[in-house]
Amino acid sequence: MDTVLTETQENIAIVTINRPNALNALSREVLTDLEAAFTALEKNKEVLCVILTGAGEKSFVAGADIAEMKDMDKQASNAYADFANKLFLCIEHFQVPVIAAVNGYALGGGCELAMACDIRIAASHARFAQPETGLGITPGFGGTQRLPRLVGLGIAKELIYTCRQVKADEALSLGLVNKVVEAENLMQEAKAIAMQIAKNAPIAIRYAKNAINEGFHLPIEEAVGVEQKYFSDCFSTNDQKLAMTAFVNKEKDIKFTNK
Repeated sequence: MDTVLTETQENIAIVTINRPNALNALSREVLTDLEAAFTALEKNKEVLCVILTGAGEKSFVAGADIAEMKDMDKQASNAYADFANKLFLCIEHFQVPVIAAVNGYALGGGCELAMACDIRIAASHARFAQPETGLGITPGFGGTQRLPRLVGLGIAKELIYTCRQVKADEALSLGLVNKVVEAENLMQEAKAIAMQIAKNAPIAIRYAKNAINEGFHLPIEEAVGVEQKYFSDCFSTNDQKLAMTAFVNKEKDIKFTNK
């Protein structure tokens, strides 16, 4: 894959969109390579967290590839959005947590890609926006749906209608990102969070992610039932027995088995 690079450090996978000369814009090739990268990682049971970032210092992902999109008709654009949405849903529901390390512009499809991740850490110079209406289109990769869920309906409407760029500190205050750090500390902070996640029981993390994703849009009466199922499923795992026994015995340094 030329446009997406993957490396593994201990139990952490780092996926880098590698098209810096085009500000890592999401061409069809990038989306295809990104799909292949996550498909390969899904088979690697040693990976307990993924960090997704962009190459270079300017951009995480500056959006979809406008040059590639401009001459599409209704059918082609629908297929393009369908491919991207299926990929972003795969990332949203990926078997382990995905952290977006936003190292610059996250515009349009880039903002939508970051929102599909579980956690977003932004460099202080990062910028977020949904500029699609200025290009004569609506957001097409989940922006009208995920943005309101993160920042609220009124703010999401304002940002989508105005195409206004949001600086990292404002994105933090809006709840669009979890943390803002200086650019030189971005990957270090993302890795620190990933390592903290990886220290906990992998099955419990996976079940917690499933419970959050499945229950979030349900009435609370149904949502607690989703949580209850995953909670009780944990008691069929070796890691639950291991961790609770260690807690009772005041033992530390648990090595989870992922079973």
